[in-house]
Amino acid sequence: MLCLEGRDRQRTRAIVTLLHGNEPSGVRALHAWLRGKEMPVVNVIFFVGAIDAALAPPGFAYRMLPGCRDLNRCFRPPWDGPQGAIAGEALRLLRESGCEAMVDLHNNTGHNPAYGVGTRLDAASVNLTALFAERYVRTSLRLGALIEATAEDFPSITVECGRANDPDADAIALAGLRRYVLVDAIETRRVLAAPMAVFDDPVRVTLAHGIRLGIGARPVPGADLTLAEDIDRHNFQPVMPGMLLGWLGTRRQWPIEARGADGQDVSADVFEARDGTLVTRRGIVPIMMTTDPVVAAADCLFYIVREA
Repeated sequence: MLCLEGRDRQRTRAIVTLLHGNEPSGVRALHAWLRGKEMPVVNVIFFVGAIDAALAPPGFAYRMLPGCRDLNRCFRPPWDGPQGAIAGEALRLLRESGCEAMVDLHNNTGHNPAYGVGTRLDAASVNLTALFAERYVRTSLRLGALIEATAEDFPSITVECGRANDPDADAIALAGLRRYVLVDAIETRRVLAAPMAVFDDPVRVTLAHGIRLGIGARPVPGADLTLAEDIDRHNFQPVMPGMLLGWLGTRRQWPIEARGADGQDVSADVFEARDGTLVTRRGIVPIMMTTDPVVAAADCLFYIVREA
């Protein structure tokens, strides 16, 4: 945890980054901004999370180290293991600092525009997002993420800056960070941002238990589900019924689950098997589609949202 004094030493904001070790835009933005030696308008707390995972060779390659928990799923009891202890202590320090706002910087593994995510649909969340992006997603999912734990304490959002190791994503993170630490106030009563695309009610699409995943332009031998290798081109784009997600393996086992905040699996309502393929049954807006099989298996394939 790094603390930097601002011109107004009675107020504090927080920036969190690298909760996943393979998402470097935030920490690169932090280094670049600190080298500029600008004084922020208020005190700023910087929390850099999964350092060990980020430093493991070849660098910025692991979301979390093998055998370790995903740090951004540990911000709720029980505070078990090293990641739980880190999350609990970081949360305590953030709360004790009296933060007036927090921004948590991330990257995606697929092609996505920059966007913000928060648990509230309010002026503060939209105004914070507008410092970085033109899209905002309100989520009611509860996964143990930091923004869920801090929602009652102060305005807090996650910003997905774009694809990891994309220079454009690094630039978005740096420009937004600079605006965030130099803006005089975070308006909480009215939206000051230009018109923003707002999405709601995410449904999380994951692999079903025991499903072997492949990524390719055609079915991968031995895979129960092969996702199309260019599937991430659909992120934040409305798609029609019948869109190809991928190919089913020879077992023809139903390969996915899709659960919203109520926990009900609605995958059969949204998708269908057709002639050995998996396609959309109805129109959807997908986000965070990934072509990284490790991330897809460890976390999720993508989310479905609706326009608010």
